[in-house]
Amino acid sequence: MEPSTLPTTEGAIPSHGPERTRTIGRALGEAAAPGTVLALIGDLGAGKTQLTKGVADGLGVRGIVNSPTFVLMNEHAGRLRLYHVDAYRLADPEEALAVGLIDDRQADGVVVVEWADRLDGWLPAERLEITLVPDPDPVVRELRWRAHGEAHERLAAEALVSP
Repeated sequence: MEPSTLPTTEGAIPSHGPERTRTIGRALGEAAAPGTVLALIGDLGAGKTQLTKGVADGLGVRGIVNSPTFVLMNEHAGRLRLYHVDAYRLADPEEALAVGLIDDRQADGVVVVEWADRLDGWLPAERLEITLVPDPDPVVRELRWRAHGEAHERLAAEALVSP
């Protein structure tokens, strides 16, 4: 299916602190299926890693989940394998492919990409993009989401419309 013909839906959900952001992530992790791709976008401190920690919890990942800024990707075992990618330090999107950050082996798990906007044009067409937008109140965020493809529309409907 061509990217331009994929069904797309969008919406927004508020978060009033890190614990709420993790709760939203937990709902995503619980509802995730093999092949789920979450593309997270937001400034430093927006809550991308908090959301990822929630996804990990929802997947049943045990252990510490931190942003893999210096190693670029961490893998975690859970109900499904979590591939946690941080594209912050990439100078060029082609680097992600060259070092194997996005590849077919991840189809059996869930891929969460922080700083996904740095991989523009290189991410799978089917994905759930979540932009974390800060509010003047430093703990409040709006999570604006856009689902590309039927599987990610179902994920958004199950986890984001009424988490």
